[in-house]
Amino acid sequence: MNKRDDLAHKAATMYYLQDQTMDFVAKEFEVSRATVSRLLKHARDTGLVRITLGDPPGHGDELGSRLEKHFEINAHVVPVRGSSSPIHQMEQVSRVAASELDRLMEPGTTLGVAWGSTVTELSRHLVPRKVRDSVVVQLNGAGNARRSGIPYTGAILSSVAEAFGSQIVHFPVPAFFDYADTKQAMWRERSIRGVLALQAQADVALFGVGAINGPLPSHVYSSGYLDEADFAVLAREGVVGDICTVLMREDGTWQDIEMNRRATGPTPMELSRINRRLCVVSGPHRAAALLGALRARAVTDLVVDALTAKILLDKITGARG
Repeated sequence: MNKRDDLAHKAATMYYLQDQTMDFVAKEFEVSRATVSRLLKHARDTGLVRITLGDPPGHGDELGSRLEKHFEINAHVVPVRGSSSPIHQMEQVSRVAASELDRLMEPGTTLGVAWGSTVTELSRHLVPRKVRDSVVVQLNGAGNARRSGIPYTGAILSSVAEAFGSQIVHFPVPAFFDYADTKQAMWRERSIRGVLALQAQADVALFGVGAINGPLPSHVYSSGYLDEADFAVLAREGVVGDICTVLMREDGTWQDIEMNRRATGPTPMELSRINRRLCVVSGPHRAAALLGALRARAVTDLVVDALTAKILLDKITGARG
């Protein structure tokens, strides 16, 4: 820790933990009040101080409790105004999720990250904090017939890794292989086996939920990964979305979906071996896919907006009725 960080840490300790005034800290340090203010700002900007704001008690708490009880998960329901734009709602959810991810990161953590629009937004809200000996590993391939996917996934992984001072491990395969046999052959390569082994050793997984339709199309369905014939097959098979580019139905089934034999992300079964699995969801159009992910037991920690949580619980209630 350099001299400025050390002073900022001492000032923050006195101000935030010992409840001293800025004037008192300034007198103690023999500096101006403005200098103390700058030190406190430096402490916040560099992650020495992380301020979190809890949700107000009420509707979100009740929805979260119901989700926790039904699915045996940790749920954080983010209150958002119904008049908010989809982009604003995603921003609000991502801010809370970034705080939750920060809480899960400890020295030596291996974090598996699946790319997607929600995870992209979350990465913008991470407060820089060095996590010693941490690793960020890509969970699902990103290339398609038109592009490598590297600039897109590289930006996401870099944002997360820079926030935590982590080593990055890329997964240089497409999102979907053209042929299942090709995937099986690639999975025998030593370089790929090394990444797969690291994924399996992850302590935390971070992913969103993709939905085939909606006001904010999920990247996998809007960027050339699937063609018209693929979409027709998915419709016939009852697919509602994906996690980590593994396709699933609302009832949580995924094993018999043919396209998953060509998908490169971890299956819900493989995800379930990771201790903490943080799923971040924004938007009611993702409710059906989220229900599938929860029924597949792929989630341990969920951050979701209140409207989507309500629709999800209504689906469960309606199914019982």
